[in-house]
Amino acid sequence: MPSPASSLPPPSSPRILETKLNPPAFVATQVPRTAIGEAIAAAGAKLVLVRAPAGFGKTTAMAQIRERMEAQGTATAWLTLDRADNDVSRFLNCLAEAAQRLGVEEPRTNGPFDAVAALAAHDAPFTLFLDDFEVVQEPAVLGLVREIIEQLPRRGQIVIGSRSLPDLSLGRLRARGQLMEIDTDRLRFTLEETSAFFGLRQAHASQQTSHGLQTLPADLLSQLHRKTEGWVAAIWLASMALERHGTETGFVERFSGSDRAVAEYLAEDVLAHQPKEIRDFLLRTSILRQLDASVCQALNPRIDCAAILEQLAAANLFLTPVSGDGRAWRYHSLFADFLRAQLAREQPGEIERLHLAASGWYESHDRPVPAIDHAIEGGDHPHALTLLDSYAGQFLEQGRMRMLARWFSAIPEHQLRAHPFLQPIALWATCFTHGPWEAMQMLEQSGCLDSEIPAVRASAHTLVPLLLAMQDRHDEAYEVGGPCLARLPTGLAFADSVLLNAMAHILAVRGDQREAQRLLDAARREQGNSTFNRMYTESLAGLFDLHEGRLRQATARLRMAVDTTHAVSYNHSHGNAWAGVLYAGVVYESNQLPQADHLLNVYLPLARDVGLPDHMILSHVMRSRIAFHAGDIDAAVQALTELEYLGHHRQLPRVVAGAKLERSRMLLLQGNGPASRDELLRADDPELWERERRQRLPAHDLDYLALAKARWEIAFGDARAALTVLDAEMHAAIASNRYRRVLKLRVLRAMALQRAGDVAAAIDEVSAVLQTASQEGFMRLILDEGPAVGMLVQRYANAAAQEAAASSSASTRGDPILADYLQRLLQAMGPMAAVDAEAAAPGAAGDSIKEPLTRKEIRVLQLLAEGYSNNAMAEKLFVSDSTVRTHLRNINMKLDAKSRTQAVAIARKVGVIR
Repeated sequence: MPSPASSLPPPSSPRILETKLNPPAFVATQVPRTAIGEAIAAAGAKLVLVRAPAGFGKTTAMAQIRERMEAQGTATAWLTLDRADNDVSRFLNCLAEAAQRLGVEEPRTNGPFDAVAALAAHDAPFTLFLDDFEVVQEPAVLGLVREIIEQLPRRGQIVIGSRSLPDLSLGRLRARGQLMEIDTDRLRFTLEETSAFFGLRQAHASQQTSHGLQTLPADLLSQLHRKTEGWVAAIWLASMALERHGTETGFVERFSGSDRAVAEYLAEDVLAHQPKEIRDFLLRTSILRQLDASVCQALNPRIDCAAILEQLAAANLFLTPVSGDGRAWRYHSLFADFLRAQLAREQPGEIERLHLAASGWYESHDRPVPAIDHAIEGGDHPHALTLLDSYAGQFLEQGRMRMLARWFSAIPEHQLRAHPFLQPIALWATCFTHGPWEAMQMLEQSGCLDSEIPAVRASAHTLVPLLLAMQDRHDEAYEVGGPCLARLPTGLAFADSVLLNAMAHILAVRGDQREAQRLLDAARREQGNSTFNRMYTESLAGLFDLHEGRLRQATARLRMAVDTTHAVSYNHSHGNAWAGVLYAGVVYESNQLPQADHLLNVYLPLARDVGLPDHMILSHVMRSRIAFHAGDIDAAVQALTELEYLGHHRQLPRVVAGAKLERSRMLLLQGNGPASRDELLRADDPELWERERRQRLPAHDLDYLALAKARWEIAFGDARAALTVLDAEMHAAIASNRYRRVLKLRVLRAMALQRAGDVAAAIDEVSAVLQTASQEGFMRLILDEGPAVGMLVQRYANAAAQEAAASSSASTRGDPILADYLQRLLQAMGPMAAVDAEAAAPGAAGDSIKEPLTRKEIRVLQLLAEGYSNNAMAEKLFVSDSTVRTHLRNINMKLDAKSRTQAVAIARKVGVIR
């Protein structure tokens, strides 16, 4: 494999960012959109969506809204998005720059700047503008924007400009009255605005030329407005045509239609009247996303490009400034589309040469990414492959898998075969972006396994065990991987390190922790400067730490793993799901639910795309639990439904079973014993769970069938029988050093003792659990068992307080770490723990209802029992939050209940709800 070229520049430079962080400059012919600005100011919505097809003046309206807000003292920041912002790290980098322009301060610590969290905590009024949002298609980036909107502080606002309807959970925002939509109808020019536009155009033209634009008679103005239907771009283009043709040529009468064809017709009319030099410049530079004099000069060596750009900017000929210094522009999107189509029609043979010239310019300026992009877009795959021969290895080491996969998917297979050293890189990139099934098919068809080149053949063979393991075929992976290990070293540092990591994981799944650790140590020695393999190694080491009960060390390792692959902030890498999902898991375990949800917005879509079974289960179950905790039961159910669908679609029975186990747990917490048991029966695949018993699969360390059945027996069946099962499971877990599992089993054992009536033994058991858990910070392992464990922890706390009060000796005051941990645990449980103990006591609540409940109140009780929050109930019942609170007050009064939890307990006791 050829050695990569020398060091690459950073993925984004301040100069590039500057072009994105400035709105278009004000032009003299802009019509003030006063009504739109006033409507937004009056609405006070959290999100303003300015949505319309191209050419309706979205960007101009947003720029004017921004000026209005700045004049009123509101801080603003602008971010124009492009296709490259589908890379999570690039988007976050730009977002961080925008956030700091709002006055958001960087943290005083040396930690990286987390823009999402900083925006959520910013207490001064601000508005963030995101333009050209339709280019964002990456689910991870969309998830981040959803999170930003959800966590906006009271005085924060986001204005989004988009051609299409973005996937941002708009229905929820609309129902809450937090969304204002500025659509096509609002953006259309009124007749008065059309008249004002022509007046401004006439005044501007008269200053620029001697003849200027003739006054448009009222009847022709009305006719043109009617035919354009207020479409700003068409009106603008028509004014330019009228400036040349005059008002007496019948142009307005011949004008028809208001779709894209109109823009193309008018643009052609404009283009046809440009001097040849300008016309050629427009066509030849249409392939560029951004224009500056240097790159334009590379495409037009015989003319003064800097002078032409200034001329075009002065004439406002579809050129939008994208930098404050006036040195970079972009074409209006409609005009650029037309120019590219016109170039293809007039000079089809020139396109490839222009892309090659652009590619060469970027290459000479040490910007390989746009250089390769232009080579591919121009169909010059040989040149792209030549560049990739130099740079692909370096990109692979950096873990830039999605970018590599995009490039390789655009290159014909027969051309790729002519570059044999690139074929394994294409396979690695496909494996880590599109999943092992597609990569395995590519591998079998590539011929790499039988290549005459030893390096290619060795690299391909080291990939096979990884692909098998990712397909949940660990036993086969072990058989294939053994001979591969025996052939190390191959001299291919990246492939050797991946194989060592993959086999370490496979051996850990098989229970050989000592050999797995030895291979991880060997991978560290082999990985060199590969940030990707460093991420892989530290992720596995963190996973081993977690299973053995070392949460603090696991968190440190996984955080480091996430940060290795081109991290932008402490909780983001640029898209590696392997480390990201595991790190989200430890953040979730420490009960940092907003941060865990934030990570899942980035990594869950990536885990879903790659198809790693354990990562899919872990991420979807976490998403479901976070939603359930927030009272969004519908979202919790949806996450599990998606997980089950993925399992069926990819023929992964373990994924399907994982969804059913979690659905059973959720139904159990809702008090629905029969439905919970039905889900357990559906998940009971003997062959699957026998394999799980032999293997150490990450997704089932705490969630497996035997444990789930014991949990159900504790809640609804025979708690004594559950104790027998739990004791056997604990013995097996201790023998295999699975101390996190031991801790979970002890939590359930304490709950079983409590249910069986042996409260003293239950408190002793939970005391031992809390002593251990406090040292490492385990939280959700306990909290996820719901109200029953809350009551037990409260009883322990009461007993500990009584013991402390009875003793004044300093030696008996207890462990301060445990005391702090217990306080945080009880705070997370809320008042429910004490109330549950009260509600569970004999005679704690009345056995009859003072006054019959209404049908609506019964429905509120049912939703309350299922875990819905006030907001979620309001959306479900189509009422306001205050109405829900009124129902709850009435319910408590009628049931003589002191809390929501007690009301549910009483309602179940008297048979009002199940």
